[in-house]
Amino acid sequence: MKNYIVLFLIFCVFTSCKNEVQTDVVVVNKRQILVNGSPYIIKGICYHPVPKGSNKTDFSTLTQDLALMVEAGINTIRVYVPIDDKAVLDDIDAAGIKVIIGFGYDQDGVFDIKSGTCIDYVNKYKNHPSILMWELGNEYNYHPEWFEGDMKNWYKAMNDAAALIHKNDSKHPTTTAHGELPDALALSMSPNIDVWGMNVYRWDNPSNIFTEWEAVSNKPMYLSEAGGDSYMTISKAGFEKGINEKAQAAANKNILDKIFENQEVCSGVTMFSFTDGWWKAGNPDKQDIGGWAPNSSGVPYDGSPNEEFWGIVDIDRNKKETYSVIKTKYTQLKQ
Repeated sequence: MKNYIVLFLIFCVFTSCKNEVQTDVVVVNKRQILVNGSPYIIKGICYHPVPKGSNKTDFSTLTQDLALMVEAGINTIRVYVPIDDKAVLDDIDAAGIKVIIGFGYDQDGVFDIKSGTCIDYVNKYKNHPSILMWELGNEYNYHPEWFEGDMKNWYKAMNDAAALIHKNDSKHPTTTAHGELPDALALSMSPNIDVWGMNVYRWDNPSNIFTEWEAVSNKPMYLSEAGGDSYMTISKAGFEKGINEKAQAAANKNILDKIFENQEVCSGVTMFSFTDGWWKAGNPDKQDIGGWAPNSSGVPYDGSPNEEFWGIVDIDRNKKETYSVIKTKYTQLKQ
């Protein structure tokens, strides 16, 4: 009987080890992001799926979306709100894609920075193999009014949240999506940010951001947003006014060329965005012209961020011309 018990216990230990998910270890080394010791280049997309007639995220098209992402060579998605659904994260991981999880400052106490509940999410999912990084805030430097008019309040909150994450999770870096190049105040107050993401719209050539970053920091960086939309408010640069997929495709090709020419400084990009967002600029039942975004005069090629036209696929998941550009650039780039 004793022998049977010993064999049973060995079987249980073996089964437990076999079924245990092996979490990748993500660290930073000088200007690089390393996954299990190998350099990781982000070939990414911003992902916030909202169906027609709604303003809420909905993952009912996840299987279709992931298939399109895999075909395009996408290895990373960046989300603006934590995905509190293990099945969704499991599907993303099964597709071979990693996730940058974004936390907002004040989300009514739901996994946010202000209440400190973001750490509950970190502890719940830190061992999930889909996680790449924890992102704190999105372009908050454009909104001092959210922080009593003083950005020091935000940078302290961000840095403190990053420190708390470090105490609870040693396997994933902290990052933020800063609007443009962070200034000296942002950098000096945020030593606990491991990787700096930057939302950069400099027409179709972001080259200068890399030399500017190299001059102020030795940490890794990536472009957390970049790209162009598929509507021209005016005719310009040889592109006609109106829906214009060629303008978007041309801009994204040039932007990606410059990003991947600078891999010694830049760890990649999450292009904006996977699908058109009909909820952003008017009636969510139809695609509206217009919308506004901070510091958006650099949007190619009309300087106008038509907020509902940024997808590499449309809201019905039809591929735009830029999809083939993304696919070519990402699949040709060796990890």
